[in-house]
Amino acid sequence: MKIGILSRNAKLYSTRRLVEAAEAAGHEAHVIDHLRCYMNINSRTPSIHFRGEALEGFDAVIPRIGASVTFYGTAVLRQFEMMGVYPLNESVAISRSRDKLRSMQLLARKGIDLPITGFANKPGDIPDMLDMNAGPPMVLKLLEGTQGIGVVLAETRKAAESVMQAFMGLKANIMVQEFIKESGGADIRCFVIGDRVWAAMKRQGAEGEFRSNLHRGGSASLVRITPDERAIAVKAAKTMGLNVAGVDILRSDRGPLVLEVNSSPGLEGIEKATKKDVAGGIITFIEKNARNNRTKTRGKG
Repeated sequence: MKIGILSRNAKLYSTRRLVEAAEAAGHEAHVIDHLRCYMNINSRTPSIHFRGEALEGFDAVIPRIGASVTFYGTAVLRQFEMMGVYPLNESVAISRSRDKLRSMQLLARKGIDLPITGFANKPGDIPDMLDMNAGPPMVLKLLEGTQGIGVVLAETRKAAESVMQAFMGLKANIMVQEFIKESGGADIRCFVIGDRVWAAMKRQGAEGEFRSNLHRGGSASLVRITPDERAIAVKAAKTMGLNVAGVDILRSDRGPLVLEVNSSPGLEGIEKATKKDVAGGIITFIEKNARNNRTKTRGKG
């Protein structure tokens, strides 16, 4: 098979591991910087060009699209879908998961338990919205934030009101979320491939830090997950329409709560913590499922 990997940096751990796994399985792997791609959009012969040459003959494409370039990255991926190339994750599913508010609403509609979450547009609505939450402390999140950036813990109601008013004044979209104290600054990252959790790790925030992101100095360790956690992780990924996803779960007194569903989960932390060949699992999934024109949305939406 000829597999394209949409990544802006061929030296990144995740990109390198996917190339290694593809080549170890006897496939041809090409790293493609999606921001260097340009497209000919037409109904008969849609095409993608990269550095002066047409990209042709690909059987599958693995999108590793950063949050800051979601718009252009998913446009390139849609073009591959129009050309009949099998996408590991479809463009519509990636766009859906990148919209924090939309993803929370979709998960809630499917009956998946979440931390209590509020969202408002006008400063005057903040007091009533905060009344709907579980009370301080509260977590405030920028909808456009990633890797723990734009996440603030408000210890008091007054602090929450002040931060939200400040962000609204800057025209930034922010949501307020219940703080799960019993999680102890830790969450569970479940790496879902297809219908199963391939690997799982516990991410623990640094001393005095409530965010567990590895980019924020958190640590990762192997963890045994419960059947309920396994089931909710797979259901969350399916709700987003993702074949491969990193589902972040908080352990609370009322059971597992889904915090976020990541459409481009990193491989370094999970592979090193679990010693599992996650990249190989992704390639195996592609081998079993990649077919021409096997895209639910066919580039639409």
